[in-house]
Amino acid sequence: MLKIGHRGSKGYEPENTLVSFEKAIAMEADGIELDVHLSIDGHLIVIHDETIDRTTNGKGVVNQLTLQELKSFTINEKHTIPTLDEVLDLVNQRCFVNIELKNQDTAEKVVQLIEHYISEKNWRKEHFIVSSFDWNAVQQVRFLNSDIRIGVLTETDIDLAISFARFMKAEALHPDFQLLTKDYTTKIQEKGILVFPWTVNEIDDIQKMKSLKVDGIITDFLDRV
Repeated sequence: MLKIGHRGSKGYEPENTLVSFEKAIAMEADGIELDVHLSIDGHLIVIHDETIDRTTNGKGVVNQLTLQELKSFTINEKHTIPTLDEVLDLVNQRCFVNIELKNQDTAEKVVQLIEHYISEKNWRKEHFIVSSFDWNAVQQVRFLNSDIRIGVLTETDIDLAISFARFMKAEALHPDFQLLTKDYTTKIQEKGILVFPWTVNEIDDIQKMKSLKVDGIITDFLDRV
């Protein structure tokens, strides 16, 4: 069963920072999960929220700020917001990277970057999975490059997500772990789709997911899995 570090090692280091991703790799993550938005000048920025207010010492909307402006703010007084290139260069094929698109605007740039890393830097398609709650974004990735692995995120309707994942020939389904049952897990896996529930942090919940035989667990605490 795969261990996937949620925003790196969010339980131990500031989320979506290079130090958080490095810590996840040190904790033997099979994969890391991260979130991307676009800056106003077209750079892929690794941050969860639409604004920088919660995680940095600044304020503002990510897609209304330039890369230079975003880099001028700090996280916990010492870390900067990374770009997706910076994270990929840090990871350097040591684990796979689950890129969550926070909106459809990021799809084309993410596809281009993945293609670049595969063609120019010897990464393989297995090193990437692109997921989103915005199913239009997932559909756009599939349309732009049918080789890139995609994951369908859901926190509400698992049946609808299964139907969409089958229609899109998605490689994975990422449900809120509380939606999962043994029957659902088996149903998804029988269709050849991987099951990666999120965000599973408590020991009892982790044990339950293991008992369901999910394919991987997305967690803030990799050492608990």
